[in-house]
Amino acid sequence: MSGKRGKPEPVQVVKQRRDGALRALVNAVPYIRFLGIEFERRGDELTGIMPFKQDLIGNPLLPALHGGATAAFLEVTAVMTLNWTYLWDDLEAGKLSFDDAAPADLPRLPKTVDFTVDYLRTGLPRDAYARARITRAGRRYASVQVEAWQDNRDRHYAEGLGHFVMPHQRSD
Repeated sequence: MSGKRGKPEPVQVVKQRRDGALRALVNAVPYIRFLGIEFERRGDELTGIMPFKQDLIGNPLLPALHGGATAAFLEVTAVMTLNWTYLWDDLEAGKLSFDDAAPADLPRLPKTVDFTVDYLRTGLPRDAYARARITRAGRRYASVQVEAWQDNRDRHYAEGLGHFVMPHQRSD
C-alpha cells in the first residue's frame, strides 16, 4: 500500500452531491410532496419539516393538526432517515450519483412492517419538526424511533416507533 490518498473534493462539490441526492430521494415520493414535507440536512443528520398549511388541520374547533398528517410525517421522516443512513457510505465514496436519475434508478425505500404513534399533545397550527434515530439496523430489518415537536425541541407533540424491512441490494 502506498498510503497515498487522493486530493479531497472541494466542500462545495460534496455539498452539492449530498443535496442533490436528498432532493432526488424526496422528489421520488409523491406523498412527501403532497404533504409539503421538506428535509434539512446537517452532515449525515436529517430533520423533517412539515410547514403548516390549513389543509393539515383535522379539528378546526381547536384547531389541531390531523392525526393522520402527524403519523405520515413521522413515518416519512423515519423512512427517509433510514434510507439516507443506508446510502450514506456509498454516497460519500462517490459510488452513487443522482444527477438526472430516473425513478427506476433510485434506491428502493425500506418497507414498513408496522408503525406506532403516541400522540402526546395537540399538534398546533404551526410548522412541525421531526428527527429519527435508528435503534437497530441490519441487512434485512431495521427499527427506528421518531420524535416530533413544534416550538420546543424538548416538548414532543408526537413520537413514533417503526419496524422496516430493508430493500435487497441490487447486483449491478
